[in-house]
Amino acid sequence: MRIAITSVFVDDQAAAVTFYTEILGFVKKVDEPAGEHRWITVVSRDNPQGVELLLEPVAHPAVPPYREALVADGIPAAQFLVRDVQAEYERLRNRDVLFTQPPTKMGATTTAVFDDTCGNLIQIAGSRSGEL
Repeated sequence: MRIAITSVFVDDQAAAVTFYTEILGFVKKVDEPAGEHRWITVVSRDNPQGVELLLEPVAHPAVPPYREALVADGIPAAQFLVRDVQAEYERLRNRDVLFTQPPTKMGATTTAVFDDTCGNLIQIAGSRSGEL
């Protein structure tokens, strides 16, 4: 058993594709019609055969209160590993990404949290060793 796809709920799929590809640097892997919405996944540029992130539309009535509660409590919807949190923080801030938590050391791990502009908080994390 392995994880093939995980998802984040997004307010606007087109805006999410732009943010996740042009700002974060992921690559769009699948973009197909799925009823009134689209099935859109992105993958890491460094691992195109790896886990896909589904940019899932906010269509179910339970989703808005769930996401609002996560954001209100500062809980990230997803976490992405990076080699250097400080460098990624600077790169993303230079692209006008809003961080709710600057790089913070937690033992051997450093994390930072940003707003993905699509209704979610996302955490980046890295270890002192820089291993992904």
